[in-house]
Amino acid sequence: MKKKFSIEVDCANCAQKMEDAVNKIQGVTATVSFMQQKLIVEADDERFEELMDQVVKACKRVEPDCEIQR
Repeated sequence: MKKKFSIEVDCANCAQKMEDAVNKIQGVTATVSFMQQKLIVEADDERFEELMDQVVKACKRVEPDCEIQR
């Protein structure tokens, strides 16, 4: 399953760090676009919500005040 989410990220460097952190999660492929303020996540359908929780945690570790509209 592939889904797009709105995300608030302050700088391009943070967006890249968030993308790198999320892509370390097994079974997840993600792209974070600073210019579009979008997060695109591709993951297994059966585990998508579980993996999204991990994605949010990874993003919050990089930038604690980021907002992901789920």
